[in-house]
Amino acid sequence: MATTALQLSDVSKKFGRQTALNHINMTIEQGDIYGLIGENGAGKSTLMRLITGLSPLRNGQIMLLGENRGQAGYDRSLQRVGTIIESPALYPHLTVYQNLVVSAKQKGVANRQDIQDTIQFVGLTEKAKVKAKRLSLGQRQRLGLAIALLAQPDFLILDEPINGLDPMGIIEIRDLLHRLNTEQQTTILISSHILTELYQVCTRFGFIHRGHLIQEITKKDLDAANQSGIILHVADVNAASEVLDAQHIKPFNVMNNHQIIIYNNTLDTGEINYQLNHAGVRVDDIQTQSGSLETYFTTLLQKADQKGGASA
Repeated sequence: MATTALQLSDVSKKFGRQTALNHINMTIEQGDIYGLIGENGAGKSTLMRLITGLSPLRNGQIMLLGENRGQAGYDRSLQRVGTIIESPALYPHLTVYQNLVVSAKQKGVANRQDIQDTIQFVGLTEKAKVKAKRLSLGQRQRLGLAIALLAQPDFLILDEPINGLDPMGIIEIRDLLHRLNTEQQTTILISSHILTELYQVCTRFGFIHRGHLIQEITKKDLDAANQSGIILHVADVNAASEVLDAQHIKPFNVMNNHQIIIYNNTLDTGEINYQLNHAGVRVDDIQTQSGSLETYFTTLLQKADQKGGASA
């Protein structure tokens, strides 16, 4: 059974009269690479700052690695978390190695071998004596990641870690995250505007829009939903499956307790709706779709706007 690494319950955040986050409920299991997706100003950075204690929490509850925010144990949980929020905090006139020494002292990491190992892990061994100000953007991002990894965190929170990187830099960060997750079982929460990269690295996704978390979905379910086909939202998937079988509407797959995908988007959705309703199966929605993570996200936002931005 999966263990919960992060749980947000009814979390809201306001800045004056502006609501930045509106009753967020979110779950990240240990071992997830969770991609947080949303437009500028949707609330991604605000949410991450709340989790990491950089912003006060006044509404809702956050449980991180088994400890609730507002209780003494939360600080211990934060010691097991590595973060890059916005841009890495580096000392430009210090070398890569010196930056890590300073950070190691702050984090209580006494073993210098850990510093060398971390430099090697992020691929900066040849740049260890180079000042941070002389690094490329991709190298600075890797240095920031090295600082976040120094204390061997169980949980990594990364806000736009590939922003501004060239294609090679993006690939390097992607490979590092894969290695962290597979070799060290690090749980990762990551945001990015580059959805093609999030798709390649993440195992689960959360879509945030105007302060609402409008959907969480696994990559498996996303892949199923993104295949060309017709998505049925029904009250009873078992009864709906029997109707589809009887009408020879194939192939199809049950996605979850309320969704079925028919892998043929050329069928008459009106006829399918009629057959299901005629058999007494309530149909809540029928969608015809295909495409990428970007297409899925765009479609989701359009539906959220049609509903007035309410949580789905």
